[in-house]
Amino acid sequence: MTSKALRAELLLLLTALIWGSAFVAQRVGMDHIGPFTYNGIRFLLGALSLLPLLLMRRRFSPLIPQGGGCQILAGGLLAGLILFAGASLQQIGIVHTTAGKAGFITGLYVVIVPLLGLLWGHRTPWKTWSGAGLAVAGLYLLTMTDQMILSQGDGLVLIGAFFWAGHVLVIGRLSGRRVEPVLLACLQCMVCAVLSLGVAVATESIYLQGLQDAALPILYGGLLSVGVAYTLQVVAQRDAPPAHAAIILSLETVFAALSGWLLLDEILSERGMAGCGLMFAGMLLSQVSLGKAAPPLTEPAVVFPSLPVETPSKVMGKVESRPSSVRP
Repeated sequence: MTSKALRAELLLLLTALIWGSAFVAQRVGMDHIGPFTYNGIRFLLGALSLLPLLLMRRRFSPLIPQGGGCQILAGGLLAGLILFAGASLQQIGIVHTTAGKAGFITGLYVVIVPLLGLLWGHRTPWKTWSGAGLAVAGLYLLTMTDQMILSQGDGLVLIGAFFWAGHVLVIGRLSGRRVEPVLLACLQCMVCAVLSLGVAVATESIYLQGLQDAALPILYGGLLSVGVAYTLQVVAQRDAPPAHAAIILSLETVFAALSGWLLLDEILSERGMAGCGLMFAGMLLSQVSLGKAAPPLTEPAVVFPSLPVETPSKVMGKVESRPSSVRP
C-alpha cells in the first residue's frame, strides 16, 4: 500500500468516526431543543462551513458550467427536499431510540439503494439480495420486541433510511451530469436548513437558554459532521477506490454504537448485538466487489450522511449508485 493510499484510508476512517459519533450529538441535542430547530441550525452551519472548500475548488474550475445554472438549482432543491425528509424523520425518531440503534438502522440505506435502483432499471447482483436478507434479519433482531412491535423511534428512523437511499440515487444521477459536488452539497444543506427552520418557527418553542445548552451538539453536528468530515472525505477519495471507501465508511454504524455505549451508557442486549452483526455483514456483502478492482476516481465521490446526514450521510459518485456509508 502506498503512503497516499494509507493516508486516504486513515482519513476515511476518521470521517466514519466523526459521522458515527455525530449520532450522539443528535441524541444529546434533543434534550434541549426541538428536532427541527436542531436540524435547521446544524445544516445552516454545515452550508456555511463548506464555503471555504467551495472557494478553493473555484480556483481550479468553474463551479457552474455554461448553461448549467438551472440544472444545479433544480438539483439542489430536489436533493434538499429529500435531505429534509430523511433528516427530519431521523432526528424525530432518535428521541425515542438509542444513538447506536439509529446508526445501524440508518445504515440500511446501503442495502436499500441498489434495491430502489431497480426502478431505474439498474441490475441488482446476487450479493445485494444476499446482503439485504442478512440486513433484514439483523433489523428484526435489533428492533422487534418480544411482543412483535416496532418502536415508534425505530420505525421513523427506518422510514428515513428509504429517503437517504432516494437521496443517494438522486445525487448519483446529478453527479453523472458533471454538477459541482461541493456546490450541490452547499445548496442542499441550505434548502434543508430553510425548511427545517421554517417548521421550527411554526411548531416549536425556541429559547435562548436551550440554544446555549445545545451549542456543543449543534457545533459538532454542523461544523465537524458536515464541514470537516465532508472535506476529509473529498480529499481522501482522490486516492481511494470507491469499493474501499464504501467499506471503510460503513464503519460509521459501528462507531455510532460504540459512541452511544461510551458516552451515553447505551447497552445492547445479546440479541441486539447479534442483529447489529448481521446488519453490518449485510452492508459489507452488498458493497464488496467480487470482480476486477475498481479504478480510482479522477474526481472525488461525494458522501452525505448521517448527515448522519446524517445521513444519518452515501456515495454520490459520478455515475456510481452504490452508497458508502450511513450519514446525514
